[in-house]
Amino acid sequence: MDTAVNPHHKQRWLVLTVIALAQLMVVLDGTIVNIALPSAQHALGFSNDSREWIITAYALSFGGLLLLGGRLGDLFGRKRVFIVGLIGFAAASAIGGAAQSFAMLVGARALQGGFAALLAPAALSLLTTTFADPKERATAFGIFGAIAGSGAAAGLLLGGVLTEELNWRWCLFVNLAFAVPTAIAAVRLLQHEAPAEKPHIDIPGALTSSLGLFALVYGFAEAETKGWHAGITLGSFAAAVILLAGFVLIERRVRQPLLPMRVVVDRARGGSLLAITIASLGMFGVFLFLTYYLQKSLGFSPVKTGLAFLPMMATLMLAATVGTAKLMPRMGPRPLVTLGLVLATVGSVLLTRIGIHSSYDSHVLPALLLLGLGLGLTMAPAINTATAGIRSEDASVASAMVSVGQQVGGSVGTALLSSFAAAATTSFITSNPHTSQLLGHAAVHGYTTAFWWSAGIFAIGAVACGLLIPTHIAAVEEAEATAPDQVVAAEPVLAQ
Repeated sequence: MDTAVNPHHKQRWLVLTVIALAQLMVVLDGTIVNIALPSAQHALGFSNDSREWIITAYALSFGGLLLLGGRLGDLFGRKRVFIVGLIGFAAASAIGGAAQSFAMLVGARALQGGFAALLAPAALSLLTTTFADPKERATAFGIFGAIAGSGAAAGLLLGGVLTEELNWRWCLFVNLAFAVPTAIAAVRLLQHEAPAEKPHIDIPGALTSSLGLFALVYGFAEAETKGWHAGITLGSFAAAVILLAGFVLIERRVRQPLLPMRVVVDRARGGSLLAITIASLGMFGVFLFLTYYLQKSLGFSPVKTGLAFLPMMATLMLAATVGTAKLMPRMGPRPLVTLGLVLATVGSVLLTRIGIHSSYDSHVLPALLLLGLGLGLTMAPAINTATAGIRSEDASVASAMVSVGQQVGGSVGTALLSSFAAAATTSFITSNPHTSQLLGHAAVHGYTTAFWWSAGIFAIGAVACGLLIPTHIAAVEEAEATAPDQVVAAEPVLAQ
């Protein structure tokens, strides 16, 4: 895209700051509430069985509405949808922080997820359309990818500090400190870009995609608590398959589809979306069980647990920014994504060495450093590639697919690994003599089982992405010669 056409070009780095703050807020909320759950449960008096809904309500509305949220940005303007998402997220957070009942808190979390489904695709699509120069785009996406990868760990740290120093409500109120200034800056910095055509919503596509993604996420949430053979679990998965298959058929036939198939059938984009999903699937499992291990086995406080993840965040941010800005223009995404998933595999394998008396320095820190490097080399180049060369009218929905990969990957990973860990823990207890340390050893056995599965997931992802993502880089001028007014950014187009 000619930078003269881009209304945000002159203030692009300020726009990046606004987008980064919004993305950080959304990613933080995936984990910041987790540490506050015991305190919230004690204050509002809900049961252990109900506790999962504080997490599930956010995941369901976020994952289920992402494609619709992405298309709304393309149809009504990304600035408007971005600001509505920010303000709505802030309002929902305020309601949740002031909640006086379990129902009020769950409702607020569902609202947060719905507004996040507007906000996340709009933020990434604004980034996609703002940065045209390949070198600047690589730097911008390196920063964005670093936030996407490390925000979950940052949420653990911030949640621990707020819960210990203030109270659990501030894990929700803190979003106002992000959202309100960001919304004010967005009003001043961003320009409204009217859509080329009169807005049209693909209602059948919106219904089938939203309900299908809702059923998929719900199925994995129920599998975690009720088991894989429970009727509600199997019914949810069956409904998800039917609805999402119907969605694909609808999208192939309607004039203005919610998700044009051209967005996902491209090898580079499809492989990158797979990489994002695989990385999120393994990453959230590592965060979950390593948090349990540090707190329950090693006795770390919530704040100390959050601080323990800082080395991983540092290496992730370094790998994401250097990898995307310096290495990707020379090597393309395939070597970086493949190497990143291999490093994540090794990091997960190292975590299987832990025991009830292990040291953080010798058994946890080396693994975290490798995981940070691996996830940084995977996430940022994959996000960059997934949105490169996209048509302007598809920018938001392509960005929504990135968020779908992150959200569905996280939900699937949490459910799968929780199920495997629980089964391994139970098996260990029943097959070993009862001693004073049996439960501690059984818990660690469950954690290491989850880490082995994470390693397997990362390894399969490395092979699949290595085969799927193309290597060679064709000059962007060739793509622009084919569609000069449709390519968003002057980014190399990848082709085999």
